[in-house]
Amino acid sequence: QVQLVESGGGLVQAGGSLRLSCAASGRTFSSAAKGWFRQAPGKEREFVAAINWSGSSSYTADSVKGRFTISRDNAKNTVYLQMNNLKPEDTAVYYCVAVFSGKYYSDNAWGSWGQGTQVTVSS
Repeated sequence: QVQLVESGGGLVQAGGSLRLSCAASGRTFSSAAKGWFRQAPGKEREFVAAINWSGSSSYTADSVKGRFTISRDNAKNTVYLQMNNLKPEDTAVYYCVAVFSGKYYSDNAWGSWGQGTQVTVSS
């Protein structure tokens, strides 16, 4: 079992940047793929990004491609989401996820979820 705790959310103006962190505990961290989803009010959860266990491969949703970057540091048991050029439509609760089986862009494929961190982008 992997426990996940997100941090780094907050309020930022459009065009600004934030870096989310996800600290993980549990024996499977270094061997597990990790990802980020988000959910805006009144909308379904949306895939944002995923990264494989070594960090050699990553996947990013088209809506954030070129602006968001996922990375991980297995020595620190942490996965990051660097968010640049933020837009008001990026406002959402961002969730860190781990341990998937199936399609990485499907929320049903991920077994472990953090509690979420709020990101609010003002125009």
